[in-house]
Amino acid sequence: MKMVGCNKTFVTEFIFLGFSNQPRVQLVLFVVFLACYLFTVFGNVTIISVVSTYPRLHTPMYFFLINLSFLDIYYVSTNVPQMLMNLVTRRKTILFWGCAIQMYFSLAFGMTECFLLGVMAYDRYVAICQPLLYTAIMNWKLCAQLAAFCWCSSLMSSMIINIFTLQLPFCGPNILNHYFCEVPAVLSLASTDTYLAEMVVFVFSIIIVFIPFLFIIVSYTYIFLAVLRIQTAQGRVKAFSTCASHLTVVTIFYGTAIFMYMRPRSKSSRDGDKVIALFYTIIMPMLNPLIYSLRNKDVKDALKRPLVLIR
Repeated sequence: MKMVGCNKTFVTEFIFLGFSNQPRVQLVLFVVFLACYLFTVFGNVTIISVVSTYPRLHTPMYFFLINLSFLDIYYVSTNVPQMLMNLVTRRKTILFWGCAIQMYFSLAFGMTECFLLGVMAYDRYVAICQPLLYTAIMNWKLCAQLAAFCWCSSLMSSMIINIFTLQLPFCGPNILNHYFCEVPAVLSLASTDTYLAEMVVFVFSIIIVFIPFLFIIVSYTYIFLAVLRIQTAQGRVKAFSTCASHLTVVTIFYGTAIFMYMRPRSKSSRDGDKVIALFYTIIMPMLNPLIYSLRNKDVKDALKRPLVLIR
């Protein structure tokens, strides 16, 4: 820290507490998180390659799945390398500007996933409830506009939240009870009242987290009612199977995100926040390729084709 007038100090770096200060535990965590990171990148690159290669998968649903895979790669690459470095170094620090950049992109990518999951729910709604109009409604122009909206609105929203957060004075302490720079953790170190910044975070949480979540619930309510009207059991199973992967991701991702950003803050919750954050920063990006490949017949068939050609 350096001195800046009025006998106050200005934080130039943050120190991460991480998960443990025991070398053996840190080594185990390093191996586990490195494996998760490599698996996430490999799994999502595989999804992107498979969907891009096979014309049968060139549909709106898989277009948004490619967006989700790119997003997951960016997301883990924003947070996990810093965490891995902290697990093998003595000084677990990050410069203030580095923290600001990490906080901006991690929040932006998290918001983008909220929007993408909402758009994917709308795609499933049109496919099941308006099947005859599907190709007319979900045309490529609309798909591109929806994807651009997800990315651009999230980048802008994250900028607003970060401006409100980073304009606060940080005069110490600079020990961050987390493993990466996240808005709630950084706000807890501000040297002034954070009510306005917390309200901004809460309002954007309602807009970007809760409203898309309600939209997903409404979409699946209509989907459920439409599926019940299908006469054959085989038809109902097929319709539900197209939604199972998306529902699984929505349940895990939104459950942890809402719990993290839309509840009252307390000092006792900060240790638990680190564990909760693992779900949407590491576990979900790793599970997405598995969920969408193992529970999706088209993707499984596409993955099997190279194996058949090799034999």
